[in-house]
Amino acid sequence: MLTQQEFQWARKKTLDTLRRLSVTVTAQEAEQIEVADFGLGQLEIFGLQLLVYVNTERVCAKELVLFPGQICPEHYHPAVSGELGKEETFRCRAGEVYLYVPGDPTPVSKATIPMGCEKYLTARHEVLLRAGEQYTIYPETHHWFQAGAAGAVVSEFSTRSRDEYDVFTDPRVIRQPQIAYS
Repeated sequence: MLTQQEFQWARKKTLDTLRRLSVTVTAQEAEQIEVADFGLGQLEIFGLQLLVYVNTERVCAKELVLFPGQICPEHYHPAVSGELGKEETFRCRAGEVYLYVPGDPTPVSKATIPMGCEKYLTARHEVLLRAGEQYTIYPETHHWFQAGAAGAVVSEFSTRSRDEYDVFTDPRVIRQPQIAYS
């Protein structure tokens, strides 16, 4: 669970990051920036900041901001109500992203996997994305990703996003952010 202080700090840092990249963010959008710690209580290790521009019945566009070394835990997008799971294209805008998908394991990967989490990060084929590079992830494909040392900003273009249905390899993950108001 995030504290109110962590949430506000991460939201401000996300907004500052986007503005440094000349991404215009309206006041309303700034208030909608989501900070996800995945219920693991280690935002600096497992975390993701999101700004959703549009999410309709057919399409979704959002910015994903990762602070240095942050990991979005392994998950996949299942079929929901007879519709295929989400198909998404990640386009790296700044920094580096180490994306892991099924396939031949990369012998020497760039990721730093936290001790004790190896069993929850099973996809080991590395796709390195630098600014201007992109990769498409198809429905029901296990994947996880980590920002490089400078952090990363990734634009996501996808079919309809239903994050609440994502299936995570780590059973401790809670997708919907919870903030402690004290």
